[in-house]
Amino acid sequence: MKRALSLMIVLCLIPPPVKAQQRGFTLEQVLSSPFPTELIAAPTGGHVAWSFYDRGVRNIWVAGPPDYGARPVTSYSADDGQDISQLAFAPDGRAIIYVRGRPGANPLSVPEGVEQAIWIVSVDGGQPRRLAEGYAPALSPRGDQVAFLRQGEVWTVPLDGSKPPERLFRARGRASSLVWSPDGARLAFVSQQGQFAFGTSSYSFVGVYDLSAKRITWLDPSVYRDFGPAWSPDGRQVAFVRQRPAPRRTTGLTLRRSGEPWSIRVADALTGQGREIFRALPGRGSTFENPVRNPFISQPPIFWAAGDRIVFPWEKDGWTHLYSISAGGGEPVLLTPGEYEVEHIALSPLRDYVVYSSNEGDLDRRHLWRVLVSGGKRDLLTPGTGVEWAPVVANEGNVLAFFRSDAKWPARPALMRPGQEPRDLALETMPGDFPSTLLVEPQPVTITATDGVKSRGYLFLPRESAPGQKRPAVIHLHGGPWRQQLLGWCYEREGCHDAYAFSQYLASRGYVVLSLNYRGSIGYGLDFREAATGWEGASEYNDVLAAGRYLRARTDVDPTRIGLWGSSWGGYLTALGLARNSDLFAAGVDLSGAYDWVLMWSGMVVPVTSDETAKDNARDLALHSSPIAAIDSWRSPVLVIHGGDDRSVDFEQAVMLAEDLRARGVEVETLVHPDEAHGFLVHRHLLQAYRAAAEFLDRRVGTARPTGTSRIDSRDR
Repeated sequence: MKRALSLMIVLCLIPPPVKAQQRGFTLEQVLSSPFPTELIAAPTGGHVAWSFYDRGVRNIWVAGPPDYGARPVTSYSADDGQDISQLAFAPDGRAIIYVRGRPGANPLSVPEGVEQAIWIVSVDGGQPRRLAEGYAPALSPRGDQVAFLRQGEVWTVPLDGSKPPERLFRARGRASSLVWSPDGARLAFVSQQGQFAFGTSSYSFVGVYDLSAKRITWLDPSVYRDFGPAWSPDGRQVAFVRQRPAPRRTTGLTLRRSGEPWSIRVADALTGQGREIFRALPGRGSTFENPVRNPFISQPPIFWAAGDRIVFPWEKDGWTHLYSISAGGGEPVLLTPGEYEVEHIALSPLRDYVVYSSNEGDLDRRHLWRVLVSGGKRDLLTPGTGVEWAPVVANEGNVLAFFRSDAKWPARPALMRPGQEPRDLALETMPGDFPSTLLVEPQPVTITATDGVKSRGYLFLPRESAPGQKRPAVIHLHGGPWRQQLLGWCYEREGCHDAYAFSQYLASRGYVVLSLNYRGSIGYGLDFREAATGWEGASEYNDVLAAGRYLRARTDVDPTRIGLWGSSWGGYLTALGLARNSDLFAAGVDLSGAYDWVLMWSGMVVPVTSDETAKDNARDLALHSSPIAAIDSWRSPVLVIHGGDDRSVDFEQAVMLAEDLRARGVEVETLVHPDEAHGFLVHRHLLQAYRAAAEFLDRRVGTARPTGTSRIDSRDR
C-alpha cells in the first residue's frame, strides 16, 4: 500500500502527458506554456506569490503552508498587453500590492487609452481594489500606507483606501528607489537629476524624508551619482553606492570598462553626515556594473545583512561576485570565488545567509547556491542539468521558492524544503498538448572567430535526418546584447524564452538551428561582455560570421540555405550580416533591430564635445558599425518586423531600412503593429510575428524552397 501511494505521489509530480501529434507540433503549442515572473515571499505567514503570463493573460498566483497548493488570486482574462509587475506583500502577509500596465503602453490602440495603476488583492482572492495611478509601490512596515511614484514624484495612499492619494513632498529631480525605514517613520529615496540615458541620470542624491518632521535630509551630497539606499536594521544609518557620473558631453554612450572607482558610503539618517567604508580598486570592476548591462542581477544593488555586514557585487577579477564588508569598514570578504557569474540574489529572513543563482561549474545554465554573509563554504542547492533562478526564502527559512526549467520543460515555479527534493507548483497550468517529448536537447558548441575570440552557442538538430541529407540552417541572435541564451528554456520571456521555443519549432521543421552567444553576452565575464560591440566597432559580428562559416562547413547543412534571425540587438546583427555577407546568408528576419547607429536615440552615441576630432571619430565608427554602411552590397531578402511604439529602437530605423533596400531593388517584406512596444506585449501579435518569420524562412531558405533555386524571386521585386 505504501509503495502504491508513493507511486501515486511521483505520478502527480510528472507534467501532464503530451497529446501532440508524434511527428510534429504547432507554433501555438510550443509557445503555450505559462511563464512565471515576479516571485516574492511574504514577511510572515509563509506565502509566496508570482505573476503568470499565460498566452498573453496575466494573473497573480499564490501558494502557502501547509501544503503549498497553488491558486490564482486575480482573474484577468484578456490578452490585452497590460503587464502585472512590482509585486509586494503587505506586512501581515495577507494581501498583495501590484502594478498593472506600463506607462503609456497601449498596444491594442484602445481609444480611451490605458493607465498604469497600483492595485491590492487579498491572498484569499476576491475583487482587486485600485489604490492609485502610479508605479513603484513601497509598503510601510506599519502596514498603514503605500508610498509610490507618479511621474517621478513621491505620493502616498492609505492601504485601506480611506483617503485619496496625496503628494508626500516636492523635490527637484526624478524620484526613484523608495525604501522605508524599519520603523516606518522615514522614507529613503533617490533623486535623479541632470541628463538621462536609458533611465539613468548623470548625477543623483540620496535623501531621507521624515514623515513627522516633514523634512528632507540629504545624505552626504556630492557631484557624483548616488543610488541603492539600504537601511541598517536599527534605522539609524543608510548605506548607498556612489559612482562617478557619465555626462554625455564627454562620453556619449561609450561603455565603461573601467573608470574612477565606485564606493560604498554609510550616512547618519538624521544628520546626513557620511563616510566611505569601501572603494573599488582601479582597473577591472572600478565601474559599478550597470543593471542595463546585466538586467538580471538582483535589486537593490547592496544589502544590509546580519552582523552589520554590507553584501554587494563587485567585478574585481572580471567576474560578477558577491562580497561582504563591515558597516564600519575594513577588508571585504569574497563570498563567491571563481570564474563564473552571480545573478539573482536573495537574503534570508534572518539576514545571515544569501541564496543566489550562478553558472559556477556550468556556464550554459544557472543553479542555486547558498553562502553565509560572513563567508565560508558555499552549498550547491540545485545540482543537475536544469536551470534555476529567482530564489526567495519563505516561511522563516523553511521553504526555498524559485523558478526552474530544463531543455524540454519550460519555466515553472518550484519550492524546496530542507533535506527534500524540489517540487513543482501549479503543474495544472501546463497545457495538455505541450510537446515536451517532441523537443530536442540542444548541443553546446564553441565557435572561434578569425581574431581568435571563442564564443559559445547551442545547436538544435532535427530529430530525424536521412543519411547525407543537407538541411537548411538558421542562426538565432539574441537581443541585448547583455543577455544569454541557455542550454534549456530561458529565464526571460521577451526574446529569450520565446526565442528558445522558436528554435525548437524550426528544428521540428527540419532546420539546423544555431543559437549564438556572441560578444556582449552575459555569463562569460566582464571582458567578453564589454567587448567593442555595436556602435563601438561591432566586434561581435566576427562571431556571427564565424558561426555562418561553421554551419557552411557542416556536412548536414546546405551551404546555400543559411539564414539569420534575431530581435532587438539580434535584429541589428541580422541586418549587418545581410548587408556585409549576402554571399553567405541567404535571407533574414530582422525583428525590431537598429539600422543606423548615428541616428539612433537622437544621436546619443555621438558625444557632445568641443573636440571635433573625437566627435568625428565616434560618428565614423558608429556609421561603419551600422548596416547602412554596407547597404550597397545587400542582396538577400529580409522580413522586417517592428512595433510602432518601440521606445528602445526607434521605429524610424525600420522605415529607413525598408526605403533604402527598395531603392536598391532588394526584396523586403514588412510586418508592423502601430502601437506595439519593443518586446510585443500582446501574445497574438507575437504569434503573428513568429508565424510570419517561419513562413518567410520556409520560402527563402527552408523546406518550401527547392534546393538550388535562386535566393531572390524576381517577381516579388
